[in-house]
Amino acid sequence: MNGRSIHRAMARGVLVLALLLLGLSVAAGEETPRASALPEVETTAEIPAAPVVVDGVALFRVRGIQAYPAERRAREIATRIQGLAADPEFSEDSLRIEESPAMTRIMTGKTFVMAVFDADAQLENIDREILATAYRVRIGEAIEAWRRDRNPAVLKRNGLYALIATLVMVAAFWAGHRLFRRLRLIIETRFKPKIHDIQIQKFQILRRETLCGMLTGVLRLIWTGLVLIGAYAYLHGVLSLFPWTRGFADRVSSMLIDPLLILGRGFVEAVPKLVFLLILFLIARYVLKLIRLFFDRVASGAVALAGFEAEWAWPTFRLVRMLFVAFVLIIAYPYIPGSSSDAFKGVSIFIGVLFSLGSSSLIGNLIAGYTMTYRRAFRVGDRIKVGEHMGDVLARRLLVTHLRTPKNEEVVVPNSNILNGEIVNYSSLVREQGLILHTTVGIGYETPWRQVEAMLLEAAARTPGLLREPQPFVLQKALGDFCVTYEINVYCTEPQAMNRLYSALHGNILDVFNEYGVQIMTPSYEGDPELPKVVPKEQWYAAPARPPEERGKTAVGP
Repeated sequence: MNGRSIHRAMARGVLVLALLLLGLSVAAGEETPRASALPEVETTAEIPAAPVVVDGVALFRVRGIQAYPAERRAREIATRIQGLAADPEFSEDSLRIEESPAMTRIMTGKTFVMAVFDADAQLENIDREILATAYRVRIGEAIEAWRRDRNPAVLKRNGLYALIATLVMVAAFWAGHRLFRRLRLIIETRFKPKIHDIQIQKFQILRRETLCGMLTGVLRLIWTGLVLIGAYAYLHGVLSLFPWTRGFADRVSSMLIDPLLILGRGFVEAVPKLVFLLILFLIARYVLKLIRLFFDRVASGAVALAGFEAEWAWPTFRLVRMLFVAFVLIIAYPYIPGSSSDAFKGVSIFIGVLFSLGSSSLIGNLIAGYTMTYRRAFRVGDRIKVGEHMGDVLARRLLVTHLRTPKNEEVVVPNSNILNGEIVNYSSLVREQGLILHTTVGIGYETPWRQVEAMLLEAAARTPGLLREPQPFVLQKALGDFCVTYEINVYCTEPQAMNRLYSALHGNILDVFNEYGVQIMTPSYEGDPELPKVVPKEQWYAAPARPPEERGKTAVGP
């Protein structure tokens, strides 16, 4: 054994003996020698320190101050160590320790390597002289490893290892790709014809294509996982072979493994909260089923509530469900993982601001939809008029109402417009008294009003689809400058046939007045014509018109 080996062995023996004595003193409950002289400080996690890194390997950690940060001190120490390692005349045996009251220096000849202070010893909770001895040994090992890793023979050998690893990796990926492609082919040709749909009686749960897609997805997931693991192992192994890339290999490991460890640790810590959330979810789901069952019975009429109509059941269920879900979310919020973090709170506030700024009309229509439900303004199937739109109600949603006009056009009206405007419902009172259709004509003062009334009632009697009871009636609306305005009022039970009934009634009024030679004075005129403005009966069917007996029953629109 040469002198260098003996010197290194003695240094390591001193270090081990010092650490053993320190462990025995701590176990016996004694204070360390520096504990009485140094004040109590914060924990290690709170002390500003930085690692001294050489070729990607952290040798030890050193402290710093505001004027001389730990990162800068560690970087300068690492530079000195690398400079010594690159000096072929430097010998590890030349490293020595010099003591002074303020510090312990590690020197080589007259070259300063680093100083160990009481603060550094406090960081490790060990005596300063023992810590300096440990640092000297660690620096010697780092210099020896630096020179060994850059030996041409070692570099050639590691380069050969990297080439072999690359070839093995490429071959493994190629073989694995062919293997998984063959497995997918086997699934398509052999197993797919044997796989059938999963169903219970006539209810289909999973289709055959879905099952085959799931099996192929599992294979693809396995292949992707193996590729990622193989790529990580290859990169870490190859990069660790060379001193220049060894630090990056360690960073790759920390970048990939640390997030997984954090996720795993977070999941373990969140398990009790997740169990609570699961139990809360199951209870809430069961309660919602009971609530739905109750309102389903109300909607079907099996359960009758005083003053509560059956058509209110489902809108009320949606309101109760929304309130119940909001109550459950309030209970669950403190137990959601990460709910107490500033990021979660910031995102919640941001979403709330966006929702409040961009959904005012949405909330207005939503509230209007529920309000109309309990106002009983109209039902699905009723003919109504909202603003300038008239039609039959096809559907009533929470936000909009769908109308179908007599021209077979669909009009979507926001509920807020309906709530803030007037609604004319032609169907609501039809079930009790019928709907009154009315139209007006202007007749000259020379025509007896009783004759006009009789002719209007005759026209109403000729119109099919109008009720005989209650009987039609005529009102004299106005005594104008040129004519008397008469209004005929008739009853019907089909609001959807309003246009057809009006058309038929107007046609019969024209026919009756022409039969009796009475001129309709609307629009008004300035003088009596020489001949009355009537159509003789023989001209009623002037070309191209044809009598009903020739063309059959006239088809009229809605």
